[in-house]
Amino acid sequence: MSTKKIRILVAKPGLDGHDRGAKVIAHALRDAGMEVIYSGLHQTVPSIVNMAIEESVDIIGLSIMSGAHIPISKNIMDLIKKEYLGNMIVVVGGVIPAKDIPILKNIGVTGVFPGGTPFEESIKFIKEHVRN
Repeated sequence: MSTKKIRILVAKPGLDGHDRGAKVIAHALRDAGMEVIYSGLHQTVPSIVNMAIEESVDIIGLSIMSGAHIPISKNIMDLIKKEYLGNMIVVVGGVIPAKDIPILKNIGVTGVFPGGTPFEESIKFIKEHVRN
């Protein structure tokens, strides 16, 4: 098993100003041994993808509370393809209705974690899906 730490970008896209959940999950991911880069609030899709490239992350975690998870995720996945980052894992957490989970996965999102998902479940999923 590799000893390389998983590098994850926790990003807050769009006009969503609620970052408590993102900060709490970032702390839980750090406690689980991952290197976490937090984007700060109000990031654009290009800034998130550029940050992921610059920081050489293994995974992008989007925290979306605004209800715009489908268009933001589609734009992120389109830009990842355009930048030839096809192996980039993207997960989305926040206020995600169950009916939207299949749509997000169809767009190319690897994992979806609606509010209330136990940290252990998210951490286990990330560790299983990131290949070091």
